[in-house]
Amino acid sequence: MENLSMETIMGYVETYGFPILKAILIFIIGSWIIKKLMKVVKKLMLKKDYDESLQKFLLSLLGGLLKVFLIITVIGTLGVETTSFAAVIAAAGLAIGLALQGSLSNFAGGVLLLIFKPYKIGDLIEAQGELGVVKEIEIFTTKLVTPDNKLTIVPNGAMANGNITNYTAEGQIRVDTMVGIGYDEDMKKAKEVLLEVLTSNPLVLQDPAPSVNVANLGDSSVDLAVRPFCKPEHYWDVFFATVEGSKVALDKAGIEIPYPHAVEIQKEG
Repeated sequence: MENLSMETIMGYVETYGFPILKAILIFIIGSWIIKKLMKVVKKLMLKKDYDESLQKFLLSLLGGLLKVFLIITVIGTLGVETTSFAAVIAAAGLAIGLALQGSLSNFAGGVLLLIFKPYKIGDLIEAQGELGVVKEIEIFTTKLVTPDNKLTIVPNGAMANGNITNYTAEGQIRVDTMVGIGYDEDMKKAKEVLLEVLTSNPLVLQDPAPSVNVANLGDSSVDLAVRPFCKPEHYWDVFFATVEGSKVALDKAGIEIPYPHAVEIQKEG
């Protein structure tokens, strides 16, 4: 009986003990590897200067996936069929993906925007037909404040797949205005007067230098392109100052800005 009992015990140990011990070792070693891997990934993200919210999300997602894989591996070591587990996980992933198709597109767009950083908070951008200053970059949407102080929320899927014009990225922006003078006026003098308007404005950058050039010969006017450069946050201040200053300076210099004249026809008798 004693020998039979020992044989039975050894049989149980061989049948169940070794797989359990192997599963425990795999779990411990696997957990240690996952921990080390997560530290390496975190350092790489910090080195690449990823957004903090994106770092937390990606680390949580990666950690969760690795732990699920480890648990399935441990269960398989114990002799349990894992094919059904994989099938259930795949089916659940497919169902969630179909249900959240639009949200996942926005999520993927948000990840790309946070990684490649075509714009950052405070930048003046134009995208999806909207112009505004970036207020927030969330994982699903980007919030813009328009020039008339309206909050616009744009899905990140559309942002990542569309054209984006970043007016702030280069640190300067050109203000385009057009001023017309009469054909009989002194064009050289008009250009000097307008250039003085630009150079006397402290918000106008001197490098690149502002310029005044003939852009078009219209039906009743010589059109001058008045183009100062400024910082993006000063765009509207410089625009309005240039328009108003040009009118005042040209009037003071006696240079006419032509405008349509109504011709009155009198009937005789």
